[in-house]
Order: sequence, then structure tokens, then C-alpha cells
Amino acid sequence: MHELIVSVSGIRGIVGEGLAPDKALRFAEALATHAQGGRMVVSSDGRPSGGMLKHAVLGGLLGCGCEVHDLGIAPTPTVGLAVRTLQAAGGIQITASHNPAPWNGLKLFGPDGAVLSPAAGDKIRQIFERGDVRRATWNQLGTVHDCPQALTWHRDRVLELVDVVKIRSKQFKVLVDANGGSGGLLSRQLLDSLQVRSTILGGNTDGLFQHEPEPTAANLIDLSPRVTEMGADIGFALDPDADRLALIDEAGRYIGEELTLALAVKCRLRQEPGPVVINMSTSRVVEDIAAQFRVPCHRSAVGEANVVGLMKEVNATIGGEGNGGVIDPRVGWVRDPFIGMALVLTLLADTGKKLSTLVAELPSYAIEKKKYTVARAGLPKLFEALQKLWPEAKTNHVDGLRLDWPDRWVHVRPSNTEPIVRVIAEAPKVDDAESLCKKVGKLLGDQNPKS
Repeated sequence: MHELIVSVSGIRGIVGEGLAPDKALRFAEALATHAQGGRMVVSSDGRPSGGMLKHAVLGGLLGCGCEVHDLGIAPTPTVGLAVRTLQAAGGIQITASHNPAPWNGLKLFGPDGAVLSPAAGDKIRQIFERGDVRRATWNQLGTVHDCPQALTWHRDRVLELVDVVKIRSKQFKVLVDANGGSGGLLSRQLLDSLQVRSTILGGNTDGLFQHEPEPTAANLIDLSPRVTEMGADIGFALDPDADRLALIDEAGRYIGEELTLALAVKCRLRQEPGPVVINMSTSRVVEDIAAQFRVPCHRSAVGEANVVGLMKEVNATIGGEGNGGVIDPRVGWVRDPFIGMALVLTLLADTGKKLSTLVAELPSYAIEKKKYTVARAGLPKLFEALQKLWPEAKTNHVDGLRLDWPDRWVHVRPSNTEPIVRVIAEAPKVDDAESLCKKVGKLLGDQNPKS
């Protein structure tokens, strides 16, 4: 039996096991209680279990007297934009992000249209655990309003921020893998408006994934050759709730998610140099790009809310995470693959270069990402052992343990959304990055032979 994962950003679990309707209702009540009622935005990512959970969420919000605006099936960044546009008190996206099909969950938003800060999320978690919620009387119950126009708001905002005429003049050809998630329709609307000739795979928002949902190289192995076969200039791959973007170049080579952010940052800094914010596990190629433009690059703890918090603090031009999460504050405070698509197409249009050429011009590093099932209680001893193993490395404890050398780094941290420990390493060569991960893994294995 898998237990419900409760974090400051919401809840996540396997439907019918850890995640049941009563949990969704109670968490919706907790958000509504924290917001003291008011206007709320609700959406889902298309998973078949989303309908069941939405009824529970609506029941919780209406019982607290909220005015609910239902976007239907929509991308997570669209929820954030709708919260701001409607001046809502908050929002709920029903999604398990990149988790497999049996999973689902709730992602919570504050009135700024950003995923809840750790402080606000912790307050809502406490309300959820105490069960101390507000209840509306029979004549003060909430109402529900359909809001299908949110996708149009999102598309139009992205179009306002790029040179539409220049992109149209290039007549790009693009393959998009929406994989049955929430991003297919908006991808079509945006690319059609840019007069990009697009083919959308898995464009029906039915949540019936055609492959494992995380847009990694292994999961896109059948997609990459299709980019070349159709003569496309670029391939875009989305996760189910459409807040991550992976790239495939014109030769069918998986470029990945780390370089999605790097290329978007390069495009934005060409337009408007300014501070950049990334998390502790993001590739240093973004730091190098920021240095080229002589602007600061700041690192936050992993987690969208942490990145956004630091972006606001330093008034960042752009930020994001190395999982293909581009955050452009001109659109919203959410990882947004649609402005990501537009910025990458802008870079292709402005330079006249192929994607493979643009990637070849970036600083080159190898990054390895591993995960282990390890009890959190063993992490302090692990961190101590790692510091003894590499006493010469610069240490950072903002988020787990990050060890830095002049040309490489390794980051070890517990996941916020899964019962695992993540190990990420980056170095000039693949062997060096793999070696760092293996040494950490050996220590993890010593502490937990089952991992």
C-alpha cells in the first residue's frame, strides 16, 4: 500500500491506494480555509482519474463558499496565468506531473499565480492535518463557472512577447509530442498562430499515455527518428501537465531538458540582459551563458516555488529548472513550455541557424541523474561521509548537500514528490559525472543494502 505524499506544494499518490476522494476534498477545504474563501481556479491534466478528483475538489471548495472557475483540462502554467488574470485567491491543478498513469495529485497555487511558497504550503498542510476548516451555510455555498478562454489568454500573452512576423517568415516545421496530456490543444493554437507547420502526437487530452510520461531520452526513443522522417526543424516533447519541455534537433538527436532552459535563457538575455535564477541541480551551462552576458546567475533550492521566490527577490529576467522548466515572469511564475517553445523558435529565427548548430555552440558538460530508495533518516550520516570523502570540495547545505569543484559538482537531496533520494552530477566528461554518481551510490548502498 503506497501512502499519500503530502508536501508544501500539495499532495500526490496512487489513485485508490494513498490517494482517495476524501483526501482531495480535505486538501481543497484546507486551501479554501487558508484563502478565506474567495475566487478559485481549478483544472486537471487529462488523466482518467482527474474527473473523480475534480468532483471532490469542487465539493471541498464549494462547501467553503468559493467562486470556482473551471478551466477544464489545461496546462499547469495556464492555471497560474488564469489565477492572475481573474485576480483569484488561489488555484488547484489536478496532476501528478511526470509520474506514471496510476498516480495523481493536487498542485496548489497562491494569489500571485505561483505554486505555493513553502511557508504558505506548510500552513495549508497543517489545516489539512487538523481538519479545522471553514464551512459555508446553505445560502452561502460557492458557485462554478466554466472558463474555456484561459487557453486563449495564455496563447495571446506568449504571442505578445515574440516577433511573430519573423517566426512566421521562417515557415518552421515542428513535431510536438503531447502524449495524451494537457498540452496538445494549446500547442496547436500557439503554433498555428505562428504559422508553424506542426504535427501533434498524442494531442487528445485523454490522459492515455503512449509512452512513459517523463520526457526523458529513454521514453522518447521512438519519437526522435520521427523528427527526421518528417523533415522537421525541431521536436518538442511535453510532460502530462505541460510544465516541462524537452527538445529534439533536426537530426533526431535528443537534446533534452537541461538545454531547453539554456537556449531560452540565451534568447532572453539577447533581448534583455538581467539576473538569472536556477536551482541547485541545474546544469552550469546556464551559469556560463549568464557570464557571457555579464549578468549574475543565482541558485536556489530545488523546487519551483524556491526558484520563483529568488527570482522575485533579485528581479530576474528569466529563470527555471533543468527539467525543461522555463519561467518567464512576463507570462507568469510557473514553468511554461509554451513561452519556452516561442523563445527557442525566436532564437532559430533570429540566428538563422539549425538547432544542432545552436547546441554545438553552447558550453559542453555531461550530466548524470540517478535516484535511490533511501530512508531520509540516513541522510545526515551520508552527507557527513561525503564531506569526509571529498574534503577539498566547496559545500552547500541549502538543499541537501551540494559539493563543488572548479569544473564539476554533485548534488544529493531527498525528492519533494517521491520517496527517493536524487543524485545529480555534472562534469566535462561523461565518465567523470558517472564516477561521482557511482561513489555516492556506493555509500548509499552501504547504508541500505536494498537500494
